[in-house]
Amino acid sequence: MTVVATSLGRDVKVMGLVGAAHWASHFFQLVLPSLFLFLHDEFQVSFTALGLLTALLYGASGLTQTAAGFMVDRFGARRVLLSGLTLLSLATLAFALAQSYWMLLPLSILAGLGNSVFHPADLSILTTKVSVNRLGRGYATHALCGNLGWAAAPTLMITLAQIWDWRVAITCAGLIGLAIVAAFLIWGADLEDQPAAAPVAAAASADHVPAGRLAENIRLLFSTTIISCFLYFAFLAAALIGIQNFGIPAMVDLFGLTLGEASRAVTGFLLGTAGGIFIGGIAADRTDRHDRIAIAGMITAALLMLFIAMNEFGPTMVLILLVAAGMASGTTTPSRDMLVRAATPKGASGRVFGFVYSGLDLGSSLIPLGLGWALDQGHPEAVFYAASGFLAVTTLTVVQVRRQVAAA
Repeated sequence: MTVVATSLGRDVKVMGLVGAAHWASHFFQLVLPSLFLFLHDEFQVSFTALGLLTALLYGASGLTQTAAGFMVDRFGARRVLLSGLTLLSLATLAFALAQSYWMLLPLSILAGLGNSVFHPADLSILTTKVSVNRLGRGYATHALCGNLGWAAAPTLMITLAQIWDWRVAITCAGLIGLAIVAAFLIWGADLEDQPAAAPVAAAASADHVPAGRLAENIRLLFSTTIISCFLYFAFLAAALIGIQNFGIPAMVDLFGLTLGEASRAVTGFLLGTAGGIFIGGIAADRTDRHDRIAIAGMITAALLMLFIAMNEFGPTMVLILLVAAGMASGTTTPSRDMLVRAATPKGASGRVFGFVYSGLDLGSSLIPLGLGWALDQGHPEAVFYAASGFLAVTTLTVVQVRRQVAAA
């Protein structure tokens, strides 16, 4: 009983600390987008120009995330995670000091560099430190906290900006990140050195891929299975980034919602996603057919987004549909992480998670410019059509991953 209690307590501690870091990562990703309407008026720039800020953040994060994964395998996940969170927090604080739009561009790149560490570091810690029988719930907690970070950003940032101004709102966000760094320093000192109390998750493959062998690493990362996982995340991010970054101005324009109503709708979508993740985490620990969960959830979410794009709704109906779409997509999240884990050789979790999850940043960096241009041209419905199309395409990559893993 003591061993079980110790294992549970340690697992909860690991999930909590890693979850807090992931909350901060997602929260920071929407700090500026939540304030796009304020920045649009402050700096007199187009939505296309504002979309470039998002493109630069995710582009920098995506291009360096694989390198961050190698650093995790080489130097340790906790050390890399704290370095990235500190850089991201400081870059966010610097946003509040910007006196022109152009000052935001290099700061977005710095924020992206800080953001690059989270998935390889977080998932490496969870995979090696959480007991195997709780790993599905560990991944679910990680994803849930990230989505709660997304959900917190629009309401908190807009509320603070309306009470004071957008600079105060951004300053508060940066200080929150530094507080989480302090929590890690105080309570997370043992995350790299102490082994898990219960057996940790073993990788699907018995092969160990050394970090220093370039040819083996290239062969691993560019295998059909890993590329399929990468594309899954790229298409998923392309689907969600429009709702997260341009959902508020799109709904104000398309449905005539107020700023507060549109903000609540985006928050509802993200909270719905969080609720779906909770359900999906339980389901992921009770089945080995994670592909079925992923496909069903993505198809349902795609159809709901298409329905929103093709009709005119009031604020209540928009909120209901977005919450439902969020729940459908959220249920797939723990299963997608289990699919990636199944494809990851022993000793390569940092590299594989870093490379695969850089697909999220790739998809997030390529779409905002196009959607910002669509809004500038008076086509807010494009945000929802794009989300529907990309969600549907993700199902093809899930089928491919399942085939490859089953054949291995």
